[in-house]
Amino acid sequence: MLRDVVIGMSDGLTVPFALAAGLSGAVSNSSIIVIAGIAEIVAGSIAMGLGGYLSGKTEQDHYHSEVKREEYEVEHMRHEELSETKEFFANIGLSEAIQQQATEEIAQDKKRWVDFMMKYELGLEKPDPKRATKSALNIGISYIIGGIIPLSPYFFISNTQEALQYSVVATLLCLFIFGYFKSKITGMNPWWGALRVMLIGAVAAGAAFGVAKIFAH
Repeated sequence: MLRDVVIGMSDGLTVPFALAAGLSGAVSNSSIIVIAGIAEIVAGSIAMGLGGYLSGKTEQDHYHSEVKREEYEVEHMRHEELSETKEFFANIGLSEAIQQQATEEIAQDKKRWVDFMMKYELGLEKPDPKRATKSALNIGISYIIGGIIPLSPYFFISNTQEALQYSVVATLLCLFIFGYFKSKITGMNPWWGALRVMLIGAVAAGAAFGVAKIFAH
């Protein structure tokens, strides 16, 4: 869930912010930016949510295909699988006798053996069957929440340049706070992480604003 929120929120804050900043360099009416911004947020949240859903489904499909492969190998390549299981126990420092005993115990139950190989040979955990739907909702909602922040000043201020000033302050502050907590959770330097996230958003918005100004003239 945390990963999904980070993905959705970071894009939700940055992309609509850059769009609003870019349009502010070309138009003077905030209503145009509001309409375009809402359209972008809707499209972006759907696209990002769909990406999260497909990623979750791919993870599930990959896991199930690997389960079938392991079941086949346990059934038809038993000797090789026994050797791989014993090798695992050897790598964690068990004695020869314990390796043999543990391997024989595991191999008595086919399902338990397959689960063991999935986890310790392939490093795959069984995914949550509802993961794809949850991921889509988490990313989509986070994108919408993030996107509303840079767009909100344009709802109340008709002059785009004035609205942009408030949008810049609000969005950069949110990007800084978001980057701080994201970096703290992931073990990075929180102040450097916050500054980096904020600078990425500022560069994106500045580039969009500059390009719009050039083409507007």
